Amino acid sequence: MVGSRFGLWSRIKRVAASDTISGLIMLGFALVGLLLANIPVTSHLFESIAETHMAVPYTNIDLPLGHWAQDGLLTIFFLVVGLDLKQELTTGSLANPKAAAVPMACAVGGMAVPPLLFLLVTWLFSAFGPPAPGLEIVASGAVHPFSAISQGWAIPMATDIAFSLTVLALFAKGLPGSIRAFLMTLATVDDLLAVIVIALFFSSLNAWYWFLGIVVCAAVWAYLVRRRRVPWPVVVIVGALAWVMMFEAGVHPTLAGMLVGLLTPSREMHGETSPRAERYKEKLQPFSALLALPIFALFATGVHFEALSPAMMVSPVVLGIVAALVIGKPLGIMITAWLATHPIGLSLPKGLRVRDLFPAACACGIGFTVSFLLATLAYDDPELSGEARFGVLVGSLISAMVAGLLLNHQARGFRSRAAERELAEAARKAAGADANIEEVLADGSITISMKALSPEAIRRYRERHPERFATEEGSSSEEERRTTTVKPGSRHISRLKRRMRELGKGSGKATGSKRGRGHRR
Repeated sequence: MVGSRFGLWSRIKRVAASDTISGLIMLGFALVGLLLANIPVTSHLFESIAETHMAVPYTNIDLPLGHWAQDGLLTIFFLVVGLDLKQELTTGSLANPKAAAVPMACAVGGMAVPPLLFLLVTWLFSAFGPPAPGLEIVASGAVHPFSAISQGWAIPMATDIAFSLTVLALFAKGLPGSIRAFLMTLATVDDLLAVIVIALFFSSLNAWYWFLGIVVCAAVWAYLVRRRRVPWPVVVIVGALAWVMMFEAGVHPTLAGMLVGLLTPSREMHGETSPRAERYKEKLQPFSALLALPIFALFATGVHFEALSPAMMVSPVVLGIVAALVIGKPLGIMITAWLATHPIGLSLPKGLRVRDLFPAACACGIGFTVSFLLATLAYDDPELSGEARFGVLVGSLISAMVAGLLLNHQARGFRSRAAERELAEAARKAAGADANIEEVLADGSITISMKALSPEAIRRYRERHPERFATEEGSSSEEERRTTTVKPGSRHISRLKRRMRELGKGSGKATGSKRGRGHRR
């Protein structure tokens, strides 16, 4: 029984660690929430559940379940983000400022352009659209002033790290790891900047003594998690108190998770073999990926619309957010990347060019988690908040599709070039009488062991020389089917012909003229 429990927990951890599976689970819950809130049979029940209140005893905290998903469960997500960010700042991609300079700059650029584009689109509606200058009509026909709609400027700023990595995992097989590292660094800095934006612009600060309580909780947490034996019941109580202090102070309480995550040790201590921040993140990841984020997505997208009509797609709020995510996010990243690497002179990882970043930049237009949160914070009006969340969903899906297509095309190109290099390397090894080379023929061509090549290299060679493989596949010799011949006219061997012949003469061994029958080197 114990073994089966551990086996089940191991499987759950593997699922949570998979960017692809956890991201698709979260997307599924988001779509289910949208359907449940708008199907007549379930809409009333879903709304009743979302509006059911739960209170914390001896406090004035009394929130509906939908808000508990946002303000409570999402704290686990921010705690995981804080732990990950602390590890990255200490020993990860952000530990070397020079290597992280370009993605960090791109994170800033990617957060600066979308709000400008959102404000531009919504201003154009107010300036030139009905019903009058300074006013805008949303999907339901209600009229709102530009000053109210412009409050959503921050919604398209943030990149959802989970979904962007899901798209990368699905469509970017074969891409160099530096592209994933670039996206990881950018999204991590993006999360930190989003937290700063929430703290500065979407907090209504209350009495000073609550902030003193936050400082005390932070200091106690930092002390407890550095002890040789961590008293976990006390640590959990201190973390919960930090959440309450944040709530009472008027700061969004999810930031308590980020705060205590950043205060957790990220280097080995007391003879441990791994940093505590890394271990705690691994333990909390299943709760974040498979519990907190899916339930948050369920309630965040569970917005009832009177009618999901084409008018929704031309609402200034929806269009502004979609344009900001799909166009503004990659535009800001690419402009910043070019400025950082050309006029400023910073460098990308070896083998990467600025244009190689464009597909990953499009994936950064997937807003989702933090954008949903900002939509609820930016608009008090339920209608505007609902349209904003719908715009985030549409913009994120479009960005995911565009990024998926571009990443898939880019990955095929990288795999193709890798296969070319592999074939060229095999030919170069022939000059050194490598063991993988079966023979050197009289005309200077060589026969290379198929076992020495990757499937992609074999596929490319088959496409280029189908007639040779037709002959070889028809051969009755297993040895012949496992070899292929590169002709001297091939660009991979043309520069090696002379060297090959010299090696053939110098070795004192004859080279055959019949394919597959010559003496081996």
